Amino acid sequence: MNMFNRIYQSFKNMFTGSSAVTADMQDERLLEWLGISKTSKNIVSEVTYFTCLKMLSETLGKMPIKFYQDTQKGIEKAVPNAAHKLLRLRPNKFMTPSTFWAAVEQNRNHHGNGYVWLRKEFNRQTYGGTYEVKDMWIMPSDSVHVYIDNAGLLGESGEIWYVYTDRYTGSQFVLRSNDVMHFKTSYSFDGILGVPVRDILRATVEGGLESQNFMNNLYKSGLTAKAALEYTGDLNEDAKRRLVAGFEEFANGSENSGKIVPVPLGMKLTPLNIKLTDSQFFELKKFSALQIAGAFGIKPNQINDYEKSSYANSEMQQLSFYVDTELFILKQYEEEINYKMLSSDENDQGFFYKFNEKVILRTDSKTQMETLAKAVDSGIYKRDEAREHLNLPIAEGGDILTVNGNAIPITMAGQQYLKGGEKTE
Repeated sequence: MNMFNRIYQSFKNMFTGSSAVTADMQDERLLEWLGISKTSKNIVSEVTYFTCLKMLSETLGKMPIKFYQDTQKGIEKAVPNAAHKLLRLRPNKFMTPSTFWAAVEQNRNHHGNGYVWLRKEFNRQTYGGTYEVKDMWIMPSDSVHVYIDNAGLLGESGEIWYVYTDRYTGSQFVLRSNDVMHFKTSYSFDGILGVPVRDILRATVEGGLESQNFMNNLYKSGLTAKAALEYTGDLNEDAKRRLVAGFEEFANGSENSGKIVPVPLGMKLTPLNIKLTDSQFFELKKFSALQIAGAFGIKPNQINDYEKSSYANSEMQQLSFYVDTELFILKQYEEEINYKMLSSDENDQGFFYKFNEKVILRTDSKTQMETLAKAVDSGIYKRDEAREHLNLPIAEGGDILTVNGNAIPITMAGQQYLKGGEKTE
């Protein structure tokens, strides 16, 4: 019996046994079938929600992954291995690293969990033979189910299994936790599965979507509010509908905005003026947008709210965005990548992967040059390290630390003040 059949039979026995089974009342399909859930399937069309997803996914996609080794001399760049080439050049034959990690982050934020399948192959050329990652594939989060085998029905107890159903062929794959990189949101009580922000802010996001639909309908009606039609006499329902349809033909739509509406004798059309300013429509819409952005950790200037921002303040908000929002996300990604893509020997030798967060903290050219110059003059950076930040090649003599005093090596500091045969102790 293959692995999937064992899982299927185990869960079949659980659900067909004598004990009662409780339905998952948080299942969106069940809630939709019962008519309880009203969340729009096109919830991404809410502009603030979409902006937050876009900002977080693009931020992760911007940062390349570096490969380092922690040695006795400190942290040094490591020689790229096969796994790093996948992370740096091409996770699979269809995706670049930028689009790959952006898509993973989209799934993580929208569904609460992002899954990456590590397709491995056995390498007989290594000592004793090892399994190496051949390529990496994104598994859409809504096609993955996570099972915890507490009873050890499938092998070792306490193991986590991932069941992926291909949406095109219907084929199902059962994967061990070592073959899947699992990234989740910070909102999780069990530490296994993350909860999407849209579930927590369901009412707020729905309100933002409804306000957007209201504005769309207002534009479609030519910014014309509702109107009351006064007439004398009594009309049946069919006559009322035809009468209203006739007025709407002349009044609705942007192409009819500002045109004359013919009103029959004895009838009066009175607009019901609903001012958006009186209902504080835009203030409430802005407040909801800030709430949604805050839940994602997005700063006001990143959703185009510059009311209380200046250029300097926006720069500090970018730093705050990295510390308050991205730092946790990057740490989680790095921990999962290092655990799943490095062997135990590589971990023992101090190898690790790290996202280069400096790409989102870049300043203007003048500030960057001044910062690098100070770091070189004070002996913090080597000249070649500073040139690397500017994507320049190494230079002769640039691999030593220098300090002020005619830029001498740090090991000779103070010798320029000695007299002719004196020696330092």
